[in-house]
Amino acid sequence: MESIEPVQHPHEGSRSADDPVRSDNGEFTQRPWEVPAAATEIILVRHGQSAAFVESSPFELIDGQGNPPLSDLGHHQARQVAARLAELEIEAIYATTLRRTVQTANPLAERLGMEIGIESDLREVHLGEWEGGFFRKMAAEAHPAFAEMDATQDWGAIPGAETSASLRGRVRSALTRIHLRHPGARVVAVSHGGAIGAALAEATGATSLAFSSTDNASIARLVILGDRWIVRSYNDTGHLDQSRFPEHQGPT
Repeated sequence: MESIEPVQHPHEGSRSADDPVRSDNGEFTQRPWEVPAAATEIILVRHGQSAAFVESSPFELIDGQGNPPLSDLGHHQARQVAARLAELEIEAIYATTLRRTVQTANPLAERLGMEIGIESDLREVHLGEWEGGFFRKMAAEAHPAFAEMDATQDWGAIPGAETSASLRGRVRSALTRIHLRHPGARVVAVSHGGAIGAALAEATGATSLAFSSTDNASIARLVILGDRWIVRSYNDTGHLDQSRFPEHQGPT
């Protein structure tokens, strides 16, 4: 299993793998990219698998959004995430107001003896009339609004849902705040499929749903230095037992 290696912060600037380095014998060689000294490396973790949706028993809502707990597999995935990240130098751990992210962050926080900070603007996209788990049903039944959402790249195609522009704006604000709190440090932020997709779309200039298929308990790495956002990895599941890994469930 490949591990995420700690990155040494240089004293100035940053280099990519293609930046040449001159040796004593006059050769120019490539070197690994280094995180700029004042940048923040944010490890974005999607929460583990959440409980199954049953139409006769919708998820409870908190601030209008579905708030299911992790499934048994989700708790297992959270422990695997903790094992993957526990050896890194981490300055802070964040989760959202929705309990599946806190439950995913708990094993890592316990290992490191850290408190979990809450960043509410990293919560999942608000799904309007499809909240409480109904998004899964509508997606499975190929509701016309689901096709429109994909065609327009806008969550707002779902009745009463938050728009992609709104989601991207609040996620950008949240990650900018984290960067300003933790310059030159590495932090972990446990979030949701739609929100992580919005972050990566903001970083790359991609369409809003280009990164919407992130897997449960997967890891993405984002480096932020002011207005410069750099994606270092996406949907890394190397720490998970793939034989027990579920199919993608959608944004929640």
